[in-house]
Parts: sequence; C-alpha cells; structure tokens
Amino acid sequence: MDRRRFVGQTAGVLGAAALGPTLLDATLASAQGGPSPLASLRPIEPSVLPITDDERRARIEKARRLMTDSGIGAIFLEGGTSMFYFTGVRWGNSERTFGVVIPAHGELAWITPAFEEQRARELIKFSNDVRVWQEDESPYRVIAQIIRDRGAATAKIGMEERVRFFIFDGVRQELPNAQFVSATPVTAGCRMIKSPAEIALMQRANDITLQAIGASFKTLKEGMTQRQLSANVGEATTRLGGVGDGALVIFGKYTAFPHGSIQPQKLREGDVVLIDAGCTVDGYTSDITRTTVFGKPTQRQRDVWETEKRAQSAAFAAAQIGATCESVDAAARKVITAAGFGPDYKVPGLPHRTGHGIGLDGHEWTNFVRGNTTKIQPGMCFSDEPTIAIYGEFGIRLEDCLHITDAGPKFFTPQSPSIEKPV
Repeated sequence: MDRRRFVGQTAGVLGAAALGPTLLDATLASAQGGPSPLASLRPIEPSVLPITDDERRARIEKARRLMTDSGIGAIFLEGGTSMFYFTGVRWGNSERTFGVVIPAHGELAWITPAFEEQRARELIKFSNDVRVWQEDESPYRVIAQIIRDRGAATAKIGMEERVRFFIFDGVRQELPNAQFVSATPVTAGCRMIKSPAEIALMQRANDITLQAIGASFKTLKEGMTQRQLSANVGEATTRLGGVGDGALVIFGKYTAFPHGSIQPQKLREGDVVLIDAGCTVDGYTSDITRTTVFGKPTQRQRDVWETEKRAQSAAFAAAQIGATCESVDAAARKVITAAGFGPDYKVPGLPHRTGHGIGLDGHEWTNFVRGNTTKIQPGMCFSDEPTIAIYGEFGIRLEDCLHITDAGPKFFTPQSPSIEKPV
C-alpha cells in the first residue's frame, strides 16, 4: 500500500526524525516499562552489495534492444528512479532541467545547468558527453540538439512517464518532425524483470521491515497515538539499517480506510491495529502490512482476519509463470466474495486491486488488477495485499511482497501466523 499518499495528511504518520528526541525517548518505552524492545536492535548482517556498473551497462544495452524493437530512436529521463536504475545517478528535480538521453545508437548524453556541471560530472558515468545550458538559454534546444546528433530527429522519441510536461512540451516544440511516444515499453520492459542482485536488496529491505514491525508491536500500550507507534517503526527501521519511507498506522474503525483517516486516534482495548511499513536498501523498497488486535480479538475480527489470509494465499497460489496478472486479482476476490463480501469493489469487501509491482518505486509496473492481461514472468516482483474493508467496524490487510522464481512465486517474508501473533 502507498504510505506516501498518507504522509502529510495527518499528524498520525511522521517519521521518527520529525518527532525530536524527547518524544522518541518517551514512545520507545514498552507497555510493561523497563528497557525498550527496540533498544537491542542492530543492523542486519552481513551487508548486501549495491548494483554494479556492469549490471547498469547491461540494462542500457537491454534498453537499446527494446528501443529497436519498438522503433524508438532515443528516450529521455529526468531525475528519478529510472535515471538511477540505468545510470546510478540520483538528482533532485527542480524547475531547472537536468536529464539524460539514452539513444538507440551512440553514446549517452547529459543535459545540466551550467553552474551544476562540476557536481554533475562527479556523479555521471558511462558518458563524457555533458551538455550545459546557461540561465538565459533554452535547455530544450540543447536536448533537441543531442537527439539530432544521434540521428533521431525524425524518429520516435520516448519520454519516461514521469518527465514533467513543461520539459516534454519544450523539447517537442524544438523537434517538430519527431514523433513523441511513451518510453514505458523500454523503461518498464527493463525494470519489471529483477536481477538476482535486485532481489537480494529487496530481500534485505523486507527482512528489515518485518523485524521493525514485530519489534514495534511489542511497544503497544493503552492510550498511545498513531504518531507514537509510527515513530517506533521508524526508529526500529533505522536501528536495523534501513532507510524508512514512513509508516502508515491506523487504529480501530479507521482501519477500514485503506490509506487511513485524518482523525487522531488513541489506542484502546479491543482496537484493530494496522501497521503498513517499508524501507529502502540501496534504493530498493519493501512493503509489508500486519494487522492485529490490542487485547483479545472478537470472533468477528478473527473470522475476517482468517478470510483475508485465505485470500492472500489464493493470490499467491495463482501467481504462476504464464498466468495473467488479472487472474491473481480474481483468485483473491473469489475468496472474499465467497465469504459474503463485495462483489467486485463494493464495501464491505476488497475496494482496490490485489497487488502492485514493486522495486525502486513502492508502486511500479505491473499490477494484479482486473483487465491486466500481462503474463507473469520470472523476475517480476509484486505486493500481495487483498484488504477487507468494513466501514464503521474495522479493516484487515495482510501484505507481503513476492518475486517470481523459475519455479513460481516466492514470498520475501513469511505470511502472518495469526491475528494474535501478527509477526
């Protein structure tokens, strides 16, 4: 689930660093008092290796093959996860255009504000062709010249899906004879299939997140707020060696809202507790949700929790090589509908898709959703998270990520054992 959409909507979700040491110290105390359950956490060993330059070069060559297959002469990327994926360069986006052209033939070429050139050259690999633009010049004209120099001025030019419109529009005006298309067949065509090195980084991120959630559940106590529990997840993630991207924490009836509520919440006996957390390791993400009850669960809570787990298991079993992505969604939804919920996206029931692609982005191509006939292949990675939402009562979500091996699907993390033992 996309926690970032929730961050900033409410004070219920703030990273540990935002709270200050005084509040952190207070929230790390356990329900029984004494030493914090988080105090003994240490980074998970041994460390995992980052992506090598050789692997990035191979990605660029695969992108060139896909460009040729699609008749694309070049693609343009600005700062973001696709740029990092192909080149290893991280660059924050502003109104000043910075980016890279990857041509089907020829050397990569970079575009940077002139005053940023030296910093850019510290980061740039795989090419010495760095073109600059001054503050009173057009960066789009420089990009267009790169494309002309690579012989693609009248070809299809692929724009990465997150390139901002003002950049696309500026380049389009400079190349009136080019045909502009989506670069997704190239970028997603590469990124959807993860290498063993990527899987290892994602495995570490998932290991960290699951352990952080488990440690944070031990800090539950009457009257604590979402903010406090979220801070504990962030603190545990940091202690374990991950870089946190926020934790979604929801209590009680608000757990029926998949992305939470703006209402402040304090934990009470009998409340359903949902933690949706993730972290990154060398940029690769995890996404795990666990749901439990503070105190003794009712039979109703227990029954819905068990239905949710059966739905998650059905989705996993359906995620076989060669199956369509939509068939995975259908398998989970069938279990939930058979239990009397839904049908379709109706609530009480499953109001969203069953899962999303995951990698350098928490949500990326492709998804377990109706209408997606993409065939499942080895190397693909997904979340498996068929929520059951019951407005006015509670919601249950169990989420684990999986990757497709040559033998079929494999979870990065063990499924939740029970409503009483969420981790």
